[in-house]
Amino acid sequence: MADALLAVQGLSASAGEKAILYGIDLEVNKGEIHVLMGPNGAGKSTLGHVLMGNPAFTVTGGNIVLDGTDITEDDVDKRSRAGLFISFQAPVEVPGVPLNSFLRAIVAQHEELDLKGKKYKKRVADIMEQLDMDASYLDRELNVGFSGGEKKKIEMLQLLLLQPKLAILDETDSGLDVDALNVVSKAMAAYREECDGTILIITHNTRILEHLPVDRTHVMVKGKLVAEGDASLISRIDAEGFEQFGHVEEDEKEDASAKDMRSVTIPEFNVEDVLADAEAALAEADAKRAAEAGGTDEANGTSDADGTSEAGQ
Repeated sequence: MADALLAVQGLSASAGEKAILYGIDLEVNKGEIHVLMGPNGAGKSTLGHVLMGNPAFTVTGGNIVLDGTDITEDDVDKRSRAGLFISFQAPVEVPGVPLNSFLRAIVAQHEELDLKGKKYKKRVADIMEQLDMDASYLDRELNVGFSGGEKKKIEMLQLLLLQPKLAILDETDSGLDVDALNVVSKAMAAYREECDGTILIITHNTRILEHLPVDRTHVMVKGKLVAEGDASLISRIDAEGFEQFGHVEEDEKEDASAKDMRSVTIPEFNVEDVLADAEAALAEADAKRAAEAGGTDEANGTSDADGTSEAGQ
């Protein structure tokens, strides 16, 4: 456990009064790729959300340690700043918030990245070229009207921009065609190469795993981790399915955790509050940058060439 980047011990969680996770023990070392597999409704996505601190779920036992620090009680934003990242199976659409404003807002919360003004613009442009994304995407509303593949590219854009210590990728391959899958796979490889990134992939099929050197494989059934092994376990699952681990019967195909997820009330996402926080963070960063530059126009990024403040974009 001393060397583990992520150490989860006895983690149990519920949605409302319904228990979903039971005594999860999991260790992920820095630089490794771990895969969490299992049938639909097994609780895989729930584990990802609990690790990230989604307030829709309550931790009822155990603890979560990231890079030596217990984050079990931390809010989502603090976990993000500590180096934890999750890409969503179904990214939410946020009308009225341009992608560029969203990216600038999340970067402003990570001062350690030192991405301000022109450095930010260049980094985003480089990543978008990597992902074969047109610059016009930046002016579009976050995920609104985007295809499934485009939404997953935006998730990868965030991953490469933030370079977290640990990336939890929830069904990243879901709904992707071959070309989009190749782009996503290249993004994962770039993340690992650029910052020795660590990945926990949540999936129930093996297609995307063909592109990755998997270190450990974990199997979840009915909210419990029931098997663990190296990459060879994936081939065994391919050949024999999940029934070998006690998969639910046909008439119980939808696990209770999946049913309960539909009844969970997710706290309301207040766009106005998010934008207000983002504007305050950007204004503070711009003021600090201007002060450091002695109030001259050499403070990169306080304004664009046309005089338009980036904070207002």
